Amino acid sequence: MLSGNLAPDGAVIKHIAAQESGCCSTPDRRSFSGDYKDMQNRVNDPDLKVDADSVLVLQNAGPLGGPGMPEYGMLPIPDVLLRQGIRDMVRISDARMSGTSYGACVLHVAPESFVGGPLALVRTGDLITLDVPARQLTLDISDREWAHQRKAQWQSPPDRYERGYGALYQAHVTQANHGCDFDFLARPGKNPDPNPR
Repeated sequence: MLSGNLAPDGAVIKHIAAQESGCCSTPDRRSFSGDYKDMQNRVNDPDLKVDADSVLVLQNAGPLGGPGMPEYGMLPIPDVLLRQGIRDMVRISDARMSGTSYGACVLHVAPESFVGGPLALVRTGDLITLDVPARQLTLDISDREWAHQRKAQWQSPPDRYERGYGALYQAHVTQANHGCDFDFLARPGKNPDPNPR
């Protein structure tokens, strides 16, 4: 489990996979950020300005942003890096992926970017520090920049659904750190437990 100003409610990393790739601690790496459509459109651009020390940041792929927290977490390595023999790099998202996947992927960042979590405020070129032994994930910008500029400029995306299951989902799904479940399924009540012990 990781925490820090980029994941105040937590994030997860398969640290053994990160250690195997040599990406266990990454001081001050430059970010390259965007949503899933951006990633699909740009990740294999031969002029993509990334290197082995870059951090790929995927936004809007969490419980609401996906929607449904899709398995986008194992972002592909850009072709320009694969041609250089680079097989892993730090990738950060509010998405999920299979537990059997490999690499230095930080997942389940909470709160997600779609609801204004700090991941939404990351811009291409920002410095990010991932320190697995210290369990820290940090966006290295000033408090003034954070609060007075980026948070002030962020706008909530419009609701995607006005009715039906989509509206029910967006009104009641919880964040990753609360299980990505409907809030009304877990709230206390007088109904008897269906499986009494």
